[in-house]
Amino acid sequence: MKFKADEIASVIQQEIEDFRGTMETAETGRVLEVGDGIARCYGLSGAMAGEMVEFSSGSRGMVFNLEENSVGIIILGDYLSISEGDEVRTTGSLLSVPVGDEMIGRVIDPLGNPMDGKGPIVSTETRPLETPAPGVAARQPVTQPLQTGIKPVDAMTPIGRGQRELIIGDRKTGKTAIALDTILNQKGGDVVCIYVGCGQRASTMATVVDVLTEHGAMDYSCVIASSSADPAPLQYIAPYAGAALAEYFMYQGKHALVVYDDLSKQAIAYRQLSLLMRRPPGREAFPGDIFYCHSRLLERASKLSDELGGGSMTALPIIETLEGEVSAYIPTNVISITDGQIYLEPDLFFAGVRPAINVGISVSRVGGNAQNKAMKKIAGSLRLDLAAFRELEAFAQLGTELDKATQAQLDRGYRMVEILKQPQYQPLHVADQVISIYAGTNGYFDDVAVADVARVEREMLTFMREQKSEVRNALIEKAELDDEMVEQLQAALEEFKVQLAAGSSDDAGEGETEDAPAVAEEAPAAADATAEEPAAEAASAEEPAAEEAADGASAEEDQ
Repeated sequence: MKFKADEIASVIQQEIEDFRGTMETAETGRVLEVGDGIARCYGLSGAMAGEMVEFSSGSRGMVFNLEENSVGIIILGDYLSISEGDEVRTTGSLLSVPVGDEMIGRVIDPLGNPMDGKGPIVSTETRPLETPAPGVAARQPVTQPLQTGIKPVDAMTPIGRGQRELIIGDRKTGKTAIALDTILNQKGGDVVCIYVGCGQRASTMATVVDVLTEHGAMDYSCVIASSSADPAPLQYIAPYAGAALAEYFMYQGKHALVVYDDLSKQAIAYRQLSLLMRRPPGREAFPGDIFYCHSRLLERASKLSDELGGGSMTALPIIETLEGEVSAYIPTNVISITDGQIYLEPDLFFAGVRPAINVGISVSRVGGNAQNKAMKKIAGSLRLDLAAFRELEAFAQLGTELDKATQAQLDRGYRMVEILKQPQYQPLHVADQVISIYAGTNGYFDDVAVADVARVEREMLTFMREQKSEVRNALIEKAELDDEMVEQLQAALEEFKVQLAAGSSDDAGEGETEDAPAVAEEAPAAADATAEEPAAEAASAEEPAAEEAADGASAEEDQ
């Protein structure tokens, strides 16, 4: 068999071209030391900051420190499988996480691995863990409301799509509850929700997943879990993974809500990594760039311009304070980065005011621009009224007598506090919130006992939904309280007030009817007593002291 020279030449040329196409270049190095979730390696002189590297054991890491003679790497996963002298190689790409619609309804770790036992996640797209935040020209003003379903938040500290609203307070004051209610309130809407648990107890995150599943919220949510048992590198990157997933939906023109619970734990994890890498410590032993660590995360939340699709990413970072110390390092950092804060006060929480929002120092820097117009109209003076009520309440505790106008203001304040209370996991539609607050601020609850306000409010909302649905639907459609809407609302509330009064009188009538048989039964006894009057008189004559004692006892019972 004879070979043709031109055929051989073409085959060799084709093989060379294919070889060039598949050739990969990677820089390799060796592990100098490893421990506590970090590794120091030499030989990676061309490594980039934030680049993903692979160890011979299969674990992945991220370049964290670039030093003169070595590279500091944080290990994402089990660092116990890595030992001194192992090979490590660069990948030429930044650390990325899988994203896509496949993540919805799943519980994953910060690297995108499933943790819910529902099988593997087949995702074809990835996004870098960290990307530059949109510039000024790529954004538009925040004007579209993100309803939380929580009356005091939507009325006094409204949140807009694309805003960053901090939830801050001591432990066990209801911070996560506000975030979860906000997620539950997006049911049936167009917002994709991402909950990032960072440094939380595993049992706490299991409870969060159960609550979201029970209320049907996992259909539009994803949970990224990094518990306190996970290594510090995973706790550090968890919020960035949540931001990357939220950005995927934002750049598709959709709306995303991401909850970081909580950034205090992430700051502690970052401090641990920095100290292990021997970065110089600063205030409270945090590294000097801890502010940048949080600012570059939260700056990614924005409302994109219409040219880029008009999508939005709303961030609700949570910060835990110690003994209400909002002037500590991390709280002041995040307060200065965000567009407002919701401050939860332990004293209010333990007094039964839940959500325990301190309206004095809670603020939204977007404010009425991103608020339902009807809510904006009725809630305008609510914050000032509540602040004045708190001052009057403190004054009234001194025991001084108050004039009628001041007492009336105090009484209405107590009722408004009751109206603004709300059970957990029961977010309200914005129309129901408007009706409740309008009724409270216009005196429709003034005749109701403070203890009965919550019950009467529930009955009023049921009445509006079932008997006056046309008024409620008109309020939902208009989303504004014009003169015609106010007249319809007042007429409906007056009708409810009449029904409530009629119901109260019926209850009183039933009580009197129940007392009647007792009176009838007393009549024969009275006749018997009359028949035995001589004996009774003799007994009373003999025992006057006993009679006086009996009279005294009956007087005490009456009191």
